[in-house]
Amino acid sequence: MGKRKFKAESKRLLDLMINSIYSQREVFLRELISNASDAIDKIYYKALTDENLTFNQSDYYIKIEPDKDARTLTITDTGIGMTQDELEKNLGTIAKSGSLNFKNENEVKDGHDIIGQFGVGFYAAFMVADVVTVTSKALGSDEAFKWESKGSDGYTIEPVEKESTGTVITLKLKENTEDENYDEYLEESRLKGIVKKYSDFIRYPIKMDVTKSKKEDDGDEYVEYKEEETINSMVPIWKKNKNELSDEDYENFYREKRYGFDKPLKHIHLSVDGTIRYNAMLFIPESRPFDYYTQEYEKGLELYSNGVLIMEKCADLIPDHFSFVKGLVDSEDLSLNISREMLQHDRQLKLIAKNINKKIKSQLLSLQKDDREQYEKFYNAFGRQIKFGVYNEFGANKEVLKDLLLFYSSKEKKLVTLAEYVSRMPEDQKYIYYATGESIDRIDKLPQTELVADKGYEILYFTEEIDEFAIRMLATYEEKEFKSVSSNDLGLEDEEEKTEVDEKEHQELFDYMKEQLNGKIKQVRVSKRLKTHPVCLTADGEISIEMEKVINAMPDNQHISADKVLEINPTHEVFGILKDAFDNDKEKLNLYTNILYNQALLIEGLPVEDPVEFSNNMCKVMVTA
Repeated sequence: MGKRKFKAESKRLLDLMINSIYSQREVFLRELISNASDAIDKIYYKALTDENLTFNQSDYYIKIEPDKDARTLTITDTGIGMTQDELEKNLGTIAKSGSLNFKNENEVKDGHDIIGQFGVGFYAAFMVADVVTVTSKALGSDEAFKWESKGSDGYTIEPVEKESTGTVITLKLKENTEDENYDEYLEESRLKGIVKKYSDFIRYPIKMDVTKSKKEDDGDEYVEYKEEETINSMVPIWKKNKNELSDEDYENFYREKRYGFDKPLKHIHLSVDGTIRYNAMLFIPESRPFDYYTQEYEKGLELYSNGVLIMEKCADLIPDHFSFVKGLVDSEDLSLNISREMLQHDRQLKLIAKNINKKIKSQLLSLQKDDREQYEKFYNAFGRQIKFGVYNEFGANKEVLKDLLLFYSSKEKKLVTLAEYVSRMPEDQKYIYYATGESIDRIDKLPQTELVADKGYEILYFTEEIDEFAIRMLATYEEKEFKSVSSNDLGLEDEEEKTEVDEKEHQELFDYMKEQLNGKIKQVRVSKRLKTHPVCLTADGEISIEMEKVINAMPDNQHISADKVLEINPTHEVFGILKDAFDNDKEKLNLYTNILYNQALLIEGLPVEDPVEFSNNMCKVMVTA
């Protein structure tokens, strides 16, 4: 028969697909295997309604045969085959899918579904082949036909002899170039790797003659021989009943998929049959990947369509705050567009992501409640990401994440939840108090905690950079406002009223000290929070001293400064010395002011602006003492 041309739009699409659509050439094999699986499925469905047709599972398979000498790769299936008319329609018109037509005309039952809904996948073969030959004999037909094409120029169809029903696709591989090694698709190990990666869970055996070696009976030399092997596992673990699986099965799968070198703290096995059907296997890791908090880390779940891998990392399935979760989703209901690599961001995908988000949260809360030790292990690894999730996107996810938060408690001397903190609050306590610092030990020694601790109130310790930012975004928990122990108004009026010193009476002293510090502070005032310490720094306004440190440590240093306040303890003997120096020796007061300010900086973990001057001032005090 004469050569036939592709339709103009098909020709353009073929050119586009060969050069642009698929990001990895290896997916050609996935597409051809999926089509072969579809062809066998169609016999299965016909057998359900045709009394004259029986379906014996062992009769159906897919076989891959590389030939290094001829540089051909052959994919054979025992499926339904194609007539001359079907070859013309399905392969002569790009994006015309026999699978899609079959699905529309036949109700699909028994948990099976047709994978190849779009005919485009077949043409991925031209990414690796100069010539593609399809020999097919349709079920119930006495005739067989060969379809052959060298690419976008066109194709031929002619009758041939073929004994059995099914389809044989032969790829004449392209010649190697400096950039591309097409010979790799003739190597057994490479072909097995591609099948394992993309098509391991195709429900029919994928066979290949694999090279083996054995010793000769009469000697020590090894001889090579070929032996047919099934190279796919066929049954995905996530489609098995949970009752059939043990914790060890899940852990083995976690290791086999190389999700991590650790053990999963918890696994989540979902089988959803609702508006959208899908199976999911999710894992919460025990430890943090070495690159987790770097730009190189790539989040995402593996996405399968009916057992065929579509994307290795589908980022849209998992929110940033749960980016540590590993696993996969398999759905036969997802809409795929022109290739299986390119998902439509449609309603189904968003619905799956929403359900997964809820399930992960509920499982984490369950772990928190039932196995606190394991939850704390998880939180030590990934708690920073949860806190970032509270802060990120202007707090859009704060309500979802607030109950997952843990902070160290001044009273309990361990990590506690916000719910646990609030449940212990006395009736007269207005706020949830917190203190910030580089470590628990540093916070324990902060002068600012004295008044709140003396009142008997619990204080949450914030030791990570993100903590205060997240809490400021959260603002309240169960209608209780968060309050820093460094805040101007601590809500402890009865304690504050005990301060006997009239601040106005000493305003001149404070104004003088402020002037000596030359713009470094906003105000000097009497402290209502200090008990035994002489001095401390606090901040007025939205930017705290700890936030200033964090922001200014960033690469694009914005030089943001908190409005610092120097607080003086009126009950400490130092205050009397300051008053005396103000009345009698301004030079000494200048010296004391500088020393107290630098002491306050050191307490806050801030650098002393002029260490040499500070050291000299300390020596002066020692000499004059």
